[in-house]
Amino acid sequence: MSDTPTPAARRQLVQRLPELRDDDSALIRRFLDAIWAEQGLARASLDSYRRDLEGLARWRDGAAGGLAGIDRAGLFDYLAWRARHGWSARSNARLLSALRAFFADALRRGQRSEDPSALLDPPHLPRLLPKALAETQIDALLAAPDVAQPLGLRDRAMLELMYAAGLRVSELVDLPANAVNLRQGVLRVTGKGSKERLVPLGEESQHWLERYLHEARPQLVGTRAVPAARDGSVSLFLEPSLHPLSRQQFWVLVKKYAALAGIDPARISPHGLRHSFATHLLNRGADLRALQMLLGHSSLSTTQIYTLVAREHLQKLHARHHPRG
Repeated sequence: MSDTPTPAARRQLVQRLPELRDDDSALIRRFLDAIWAEQGLARASLDSYRRDLEGLARWRDGAAGGLAGIDRAGLFDYLAWRARHGWSARSNARLLSALRAFFADALRRGQRSEDPSALLDPPHLPRLLPKALAETQIDALLAAPDVAQPLGLRDRAMLELMYAAGLRVSELVDLPANAVNLRQGVLRVTGKGSKERLVPLGEESQHWLERYLHEARPQLVGTRAVPAARDGSVSLFLEPSLHPLSRQQFWVLVKKYAALAGIDPARISPHGLRHSFATHLLNRGADLRALQMLLGHSSLSTTQIYTLVAREHLQKLHARHHPRG
């Protein structure tokens, strides 16, 4: 049995850390406001930076000036503490990204004379290929919701849309109702960095969206007023409470429907539908540049990892069917 602490044990460990000090909280808040104004980072990225910096500040608990006064030795001690308690290399890489952004901002503002994260080596990350489902598995997953029920019809529309448009889970649950243009058959998606892109819906996803909007959504809403966001928009996909689904709620739904479809829930995640969308398009001859635009990747190198998945699929087909495979 492994001695590596479980995620639940790490969460409990963090909960036992001292409360965040007011001076550290103010420092983190000023940094996040500044980086949002300068770079327009997405809310999810800002939340990630906040959690990582607050974790360090709580562990530091004001020692030697707290977050403002931490030096390279202090960062090494914190990373060693995280390593002892099982944080992954990917999690530490994200932490290092937050630290570098934080100290770079402090240097620009003259709040520090040196960057204590400058000589920290990023952890080695294994190159993980996206896990894509087979097309038959996708068909079974999409057919799993009970579309005779309003929530089942909503879930079918969400699954169809996520797979048809290759959406990130945050893009799906945050979709406003006015992002859908059924007449033109396109979806306006706001992705990372608040960048917008237009994605074609496809006949199947458009069919299920129309059914959700005309049949299920009116039943969920009834005569009540849907609460609007600060920008005046209302969410497309709603809970019976009229609040939008969270990413965690949609994750639970995907796992539930995977089990109903006979798919191992451990092999699937909401992001797996996005991976499947990309892989299946490439397998059918899609252009890499077009795929980059559909996925909303800022760099083609991010999209190119899917070519490795497609190549691996072709190699397996060759090995299985070629007489000298």
